[in-house]
Amino acid sequence: MQAWINGQPADCIALADRGLAYGDGLFETIKVREGRALLFERHLARLQDGCQRLAIPCDMPVLRAELQAYMQQLGQGVCKLILTRGAGQRGYASPSPCVPQRILQASSAPQWPSAHAAEGVRLFACQLRLAEQPLLAGLKHLNRLEQVLARAEWSDPAFAEGLLLDQKGHVVDGVFSNIFIVHSQQLLTPDLSRCGVAGVMRAELLARAQAAGLAAHVMDITLQHLQQADEVFTCNSLYGIWPVLGYAQQSWPVGPMTRKLQQLISDLVDDEPCCVS
Repeated sequence: MQAWINGQPADCIALADRGLAYGDGLFETIKVREGRALLFERHLARLQDGCQRLAIPCDMPVLRAELQAYMQQLGQGVCKLILTRGAGQRGYASPSPCVPQRILQASSAPQWPSAHAAEGVRLFACQLRLAEQPLLAGLKHLNRLEQVLARAEWSDPAFAEGLLLDQKGHVVDGVFSNIFIVHSQQLLTPDLSRCGVAGVMRAELLARAQAAGLAAHVMDITLQHLQQADEVFTCNSLYGIWPVLGYAQQSWPVGPMTRKLQQLISDLVDDEPCCVS
């Protein structure tokens, strides 16, 4: 399906666009099923928060309508929304007036082995440490060089994902996912107020867990917390939940809390995990 720019089919963008020059913008990767976005409101809320924090003007009703029309045509797959500050002159100063660019792209849904969700995965111990920048923390902004460098650290298919720490050694997230640990029947996920990406599946899991009466908390998580965990899993809006079997010298079982949460979000996953009991 052809890309759209500002609501019209197009295949090119101005060389002076600040998204290209500076990574000055935001993006959302949205799972589409039967012409409708999954977790649509969470994607829009994160985008709106990003626009406010980066001072990028965006007509949300127009964007919402464009997304809905594009996804209806797509039907099934993944819609990537890129919102840039638009074209500008040379230099870091924001253009005035600012004319943002809305880019919509389509792709087929990624195909991961079903065993990732059913049997679990191993995490690679990334050496890269995430920089702390509270003004950008949680946002899905266009500068993803840290993730690019981290993903380049391994090519061994034995590792499905990498684990990222901050400068102080706190657990933050995966290269393309968020992480949860289970300890003493409590669901814990890292505080992302200093760095990391606040995923929409992470937010949905926290909400559904609390609605189901499960104790769920956001907090600083150290490697010691990880070592003492009863269960560990990653999550992402495209694949749902992957149990984590091991990281470095640590190993964990695929536990009952992880299985319960997989069931709680089964409506958001095209192929429900097998072997769930």
